Amino acid sequence: MRLGFAVKALGREGLRSNDARRHQNGPHLRVSLSYISEILDYLNDVGIRMYRMSSDIAPYITHPDLPQFHRQIDEAEAELEAIGTKARMLDIRLSMHPAQFIVLNSPDPALVTKSVADLVAAAQILDRMGMGPDAVLVVHVGGTYGDHASGCDRWVATYERLPDSVRRRLVLENDDVRYSAADVLEIHRRTGVRLVFDNLHFNCNNPERQDMRETLAQFLATWPEDVTPKIHFSSPETNFRTVERRDRKTGKTATTTMPPVWIGHADFVHPFEFIDFVRHTAPPNRDFDVMLEAKAKDVALLRLRQDIARYGPDIAPRFGIAVDAFDPADDTIVAEIGEAAAGE
Repeated sequence: MRLGFAVKALGREGLRSNDARRHQNGPHLRVSLSYISEILDYLNDVGIRMYRMSSDIAPYITHPDLPQFHRQIDEAEAELEAIGTKARMLDIRLSMHPAQFIVLNSPDPALVTKSVADLVAAAQILDRMGMGPDAVLVVHVGGTYGDHASGCDRWVATYERLPDSVRRRLVLENDDVRYSAADVLEIHRRTGVRLVFDNLHFNCNNPERQDMRETLAQFLATWPEDVTPKIHFSSPETNFRTVERRDRKTGKTATTTMPPVWIGHADFVHPFEFIDFVRHTAPPNRDFDVMLEAKAKDVALLRLRQDIARYGPDIAPRFGIAVDAFDPADDTIVAEIGEAAAGE
């Protein structure tokens, strides 16, 4: 089973995930792909075999007022093919998680149309890379707009109108506030869409009081037997938050300390929580890949590998971790990367 992380790599200085220049400076998918190529080299060097690409790798690709950016995928055809070949050669699983403004269940037809266009572009990118069915596009259901049931109905209706190129790659994730695991399981029953289980979202939003082990098994069963499912895993933030608040009477801004919000991701993954999840919640007979959603990105992944070797040697073989490959007392690499990332 693979461990992965999302978008920004902190473990090697100078790595960038996408061409973030403003449109006046002519950003391009080709530039983003050159950055991804460097990230793939880094991942191979440190033995990471799963990576979520930025949803912004093709800047302004569907912007209605900037048609000069609409042909980037065709213009970068050779580079897309080369990146796909490289990822397959290095055995690195790629995916994308389009931004939060992708809302397939909006009552606003214009927003739905824009969302579908962005998904079509993302699917084209993965197709041009020649990626297999495990290279997926992860989305959430969207808003409730005052009527939870209608929100589900609109998502299903939009899904049924999606192009095949998008439906082949689209997967649906339970979220932390609006649509629970039970909700997306019902949507799966109506559409057949594959599901991505998120442990933190499940803990924050489970009004049906479903059992986590049983629910995880149901999510994994939505994937074909010949495609490895993926899940999301993170630990909740537990530290005090520093918040700036404006006094309504005086108009002055003051800094105050607040308790954590449990839906927030921690910098690192709590090793005992993760090990317990794999030991007692994960089915022993169905492998799956794990996208870590930790603020420390690859640094958190490198640390978790060390922690699994030290505290969970019984589960280490499931992740291809050689227990004797890590010195439990040696935090040098992670400490150095963490120091460099502190200024990010």
